[in-house]
Amino acid sequence: MGLLQLLKSQFLCHLLICYVFLVSGLIVNLLQVFTLPLFRIHKQLARRINCRLGYAISSQMVALLEWWSGTDCVLYSDPQSAKLYGKENAIVVLNHNFEIDFLCGWTFCERYGVLGSSKVLAKKELAYVPLIGWMWYFLEIVFCKRRWEEDRTTVVQSLRKLRDYPENFWFLLHCEGTRFTEKKHRVSMQVAESKGLPKLKHHLLPRTKGFCVTVQSLRGTVSAVYDSTLNFRNNETPTLLGVLNGKKYHADLYVRRIPLDSIPDDEAGCAAWLHKLYQEKDQFQEQYYQTGRFPGPTVSLPRRPWTLLNWLFWASLLLYPLGLLVVRVVGAGSWVTILGTVALCIGASVGVRWMIGQTEIEKGSSYGNRLMTRQLEARQQPQPKQNAKQC
Repeated sequence: MGLLQLLKSQFLCHLLICYVFLVSGLIVNLLQVFTLPLFRIHKQLARRINCRLGYAISSQMVALLEWWSGTDCVLYSDPQSAKLYGKENAIVVLNHNFEIDFLCGWTFCERYGVLGSSKVLAKKELAYVPLIGWMWYFLEIVFCKRRWEEDRTTVVQSLRKLRDYPENFWFLLHCEGTRFTEKKHRVSMQVAESKGLPKLKHHLLPRTKGFCVTVQSLRGTVSAVYDSTLNFRNNETPTLLGVLNGKKYHADLYVRRIPLDSIPDDEAGCAAWLHKLYQEKDQFQEQYYQTGRFPGPTVSLPRRPWTLLNWLFWASLLLYPLGLLVVRVVGAGSWVTILGTVALCIGASVGVRWMIGQTEIEKGSSYGNRLMTRQLEARQQPQPKQNAKQC
């Protein structure tokens, strides 16, 4: 292990990174609150300002992956299609196999200049979480309760509000709804068999309702669907903790641009189209495991300096007063104060490690298991016999 790599793995470095992220995030959230009156006066200006403020938070996560970890991300795509990336609104369909796949999706957005305006479909509870959740609220992220009967109207209304959005945006979707695990995959394929659908080897069965509503609501606003399939070389299993420790990973992302006009507008046709798309994604993943690469040429996609410059700005702004505080605490010579500070640092470390732990695959949401199990049980229940005579 080199000296730099050893330094990146140290607890003190992690604590400083988390300190900068947490404090800068709270400052940005406060600035976003001040834009609330502006939404009534000049909505489009408020939206543009919040895109920049949101970028100040999310770009720190991308900087962690690109500059601290040094993770490589190679893009496989048609060069002609790549010329349109970042210049149009799009729905990005991502597979959900890895702990940091959301970070790779954000990196894709960053490389084409739409990170600040990118959108996701997120759990309603996240809207109340400081930093990321509050940032998303001001960015008009689409929140749902994961109860489709209640969500449909809310999701449609939120999506339609994006029709006059002043910036090019990408709407990122994990159509599988939950991260891939062997247990979830086993249950998902039982559901596929009960529905008469082809089985998938590397993906869960996609949930079609959210995708279909997104396509229907954004038709005329969005130009294309970017089918995005992610994998890592040499069977790497990337983790957020590994990124924080400065471990370098090697990501490959295969992106196909599919015009939205080619997707059926009716729900049944759209659902069938999505199932076919995931069958194709499964074939691409199989090819990757067999050959170590995706089909087609690679597109040169250099890192942009703005994520690093943003982090350096916040670090220089926040670390200096922190250093002064530490000097004063040590200089005061009070053991109570020093021990209290150490206890606070340990508590912060435990909290950060706990949050990182929630991204681990084995600790992922059980929602996918419950939902697919309910679907399977519903299909296995005997249907009531209909009367021979009709009234």
